[in-house]
Amino acid sequence: MFILKREDVEISTIMHPRREQQIPILYYQGQTFRLVSVFPGNQEEEARLLWRELTDNRGKACVLLEEVERYSVWGKVRLGEQISDTGSYSNIGIVIQATMLIVQGIYVDIEDFLGAKQAKLFEKDIAAFLSKQPFNETNSSEAVKHLLNFDPLQSSNIPSWRENQITKFLEELHRLGKTYFGNTNFAHPISDKLQDMPKGERSLFLMWLSQSELSKIWN
Repeated sequence: MFILKREDVEISTIMHPRREQQIPILYYQGQTFRLVSVFPGNQEEEARLLWRELTDNRGKACVLLEEVERYSVWGKVRLGEQISDTGSYSNIGIVIQATMLIVQGIYVDIEDFLGAKQAKLFEKDIAAFLSKQPFNETNSSEAVKHLLNFDPLQSSNIPSWRENQITKFLEELHRLGKTYFGNTNFAHPISDKLQDMPKGERSLFLMWLSQSELSKIWN
């Protein structure tokens, strides 16, 4: 939508409605935007890819802000609308899609390298974990089978997980992967399992991952 310089906009913060956290807000010509993602100055291409992905392919109203040492992408909001629990990250659907691709990639690798029997056991382990957690509609064996086989990039029916649920799931997935493969090589580099994602969305997920506690086990 817009490519702007710092002098073109006003930036302030508001308090998150449910957490003690300040949320960055950008104002431009009477419109309000909230921070989606920040990129260092040497990642201009990644920032532009995400901005184009959100504006051209997803129809979002976004600002790409160019500063001296960084680039940032901001998505249009109304101040009266609910603020996401994901902090500065408002595209939780992209994170969920990436998570689905990761678990499906590991499932396929287990089947290819360890055999169908081990893949079935992995499916049962995933189902057992989800059944012990409040994971909404994905805690039945039928739902888990669907989760491991559907196309998250083409389907609008992705799990409606919150950020803390995604974190717990990826922690458990890493533990299971290490158990099945005997090492952590399956997790490096994780971007190999995200090749089907558009570059902008893949960059956004990897940025989210690098800023979370999960970066210690997934990279």
